[in-house]
Amino acid sequence: MTTLPKTTQKKLGLVIDLDTCVGCHACVISCKGWNTENYGAPLSDQDPYGAEPTGTFLNRVHSYEVQPLATSQMPHPAAQLIHFPKSCLHCEDAPCVTVCPTGASYKREEDGIVLVNEADCIGCGLCAWACPYGAREMDAQEGVMKKCTLCVDRIYNENLPEIDREPACVRTCPAGARHFGDFADPESNVSRLTAERGGMELMPEQGTKPVNRYLPPRPKDQMDAPHLTDTLAPHLAPVVDAPKGFMSWLDKALDRI
Repeated sequence: MTTLPKTTQKKLGLVIDLDTCVGCHACVISCKGWNTENYGAPLSDQDPYGAEPTGTFLNRVHSYEVQPLATSQMPHPAAQLIHFPKSCLHCEDAPCVTVCPTGASYKREEDGIVLVNEADCIGCGLCAWACPYGAREMDAQEGVMKKCTLCVDRIYNENLPEIDREPACVRTCPAGARHFGDFADPESNVSRLTAERGGMELMPEQGTKPVNRYLPPRPKDQMDAPHLTDTLAPHLAPVVDAPKGFMSWLDKALDRI
């Protein structure tokens, strides 16, 4: 079995803003692309164009419709669609590491990243059973366990421009919903975001001490009387009384159809 380091010099991880994520899956695609081309064995797909395609992904996005709790200001809040990205949370007390019989799963002392040495992995699946977040994936082609690496081959790669030395999912997010940094530094961007927005642990009752944090969605604005829009619409003055120019010709042409 692998032992966990008592402390780590850094606590690298992600902050994911559930209020900003639009569920576009750009992070999923960029993660698949970068890791397939650069990290270990490729992330395989089985029957990708068939009736029941399957494959290995280190990052997935799930979407849920939730009903916010009623408040005095909003007694009947509208349901919200929440997009929930999920990957390894690089837990401080990672059960996937301590359960591994070969030592293939380990947590780095220098930055806290949880990795898998694929050469030592026997594909027993114990780490997947131990992970309460379902963040581990068995590669059906390679027969070894795969997981998010925080793009360790990017963040320390001095051949890349400094702006690109962050996880592929963070670099590609068009909505700016993903943030990367060191939680051990109270002045880092991820530490400040967590403090300012009430960043949450995922399933803290499990006692795994996940490093990653989720920012809760903000309450959505709601019109006091949304029906007024339909009620007043017939009384709104038209922009023009009659179309002119090209629009006039088009209006007459459509009338003759």
